[in-house]
Amino acid sequence: MSSLRQVINSNLKPNFKTFVRTFASEGKYPNGYSFELNETQREYQDIARKFAREEIIPKAAEYDRTGAFPWDLVKKAHEVGVINTHIPQAYGGMAMGVFDGCLVAEELAYGCTGIATALEATGLGQTPVLIAGNDAQKKKYLGRLIEEPLLAAYCVTEPGAGSDVNGVKTRAEKKGDEWILNGQKMWITNGGVANWYFVLARTNPDPKAPASKAFTGFIVERDFPGVTPGRKEMNMGQRASDTRGITFEDVRVPKENVLVAEGAGFKIAMETFDKTRPPVAAAATGLAQRAFDEALKYSLERKAFGVPIVAHQAVAFILADMAIGVNTARLSWQRSAWEVDQGRRNTYEASIAKAYAADVANKCATDAVQIFGGNGFNSDYPVEKLMRDAKIYQIYEGTAQIQRHIISRELIDRAKKQLI
Repeated sequence: MSSLRQVINSNLKPNFKTFVRTFASEGKYPNGYSFELNETQREYQDIARKFAREEIIPKAAEYDRTGAFPWDLVKKAHEVGVINTHIPQAYGGMAMGVFDGCLVAEELAYGCTGIATALEATGLGQTPVLIAGNDAQKKKYLGRLIEEPLLAAYCVTEPGAGSDVNGVKTRAEKKGDEWILNGQKMWITNGGVANWYFVLARTNPDPKAPASKAFTGFIVERDFPGVTPGRKEMNMGQRASDTRGITFEDVRVPKENVLVAEGAGFKIAMETFDKTRPPVAAAATGLAQRAFDEALKYSLERKAFGVPIVAHQAVAFILADMAIGVNTARLSWQRSAWEVDQGRRNTYEASIAKAYAADVANKCATDAVQIFGGNGFNSDYPVEKLMRDAKIYQIYEGTAQIQRHIISRELIDRAKKQLI
């Protein structure tokens, strides 16, 4: 199997040290929209698709059943190059944009969103370092992820603070050249398998301090004394993903592991979501596409009243609605990813994409079970797993309701600016 690294390297010009990417917008009409991928993008989309079909799908049901972590697939993904795609070339990576990474995320999720989450969550953990880390931090922590099949994790959510980031209770107190970290995180993806974590902690003890100044972002290594992952949670879906609580007890973090400066953590955490919500939307779209494909195939084979069930309008219209959802969800993540790759703030588009694609994934999975009928309710068929896996997309990386809060807030702000 070809690797993404080979594809990227084949496009490097001999006299250039950096790879100049071409975007999907650079088609035949450079001054307008283009819905055509360039040749390079098609190549690594094909590589991710091949990896999903040949490596992930055959093993997905077993990993779902056992809840074991798919280390063998992590190692193969590292070898093929479908993870760590956004790390700059200066640190050994491929410097892919958000749009390009979303192409990969959708294909991996088509195979299994639990395994895809295991692979993609390391990108979430990396993003704060990508956007805010200094050169030494990037060399040390991003470089090791390129050298070995290691993973990172993003530690913000707590037992009493999920969507309300301002409710984070984990604290860090400065003592000399170190910070002493104490607290507990919850629902941390890759929590028990990550080599290092991005941790958001309160460093201003004043409860009235604004969030923009109250929190600091830290890089915390798994092997630091006092870091204790809890038991693996057995969730309703995406069971191949490792989700745990993590306790930090008097963890000594060197000052060199602070991102930017004291008080910059909240901004880093929020900027991270602008880059990571489009891939979540892309993954939800991948699940929706899988549900549609499985339902369409089944409807062509299953007969009722002497004809394939797809010949019945009741079923055909369900499939039509699924197709509408998949197509529009894909366009939504593409817009949100394209915006951030242009260097613009994409909070509005990212929240729309994440909220909409999550809803589409849940509807398509439910509709697929309906088309399968009694078979759809049985674990011998793939769609019951899709239905279980889909639900989390309306919860993690900001609930469906939080996305709507963000969207409505943006709408109000824009309206006020027009009235001024």
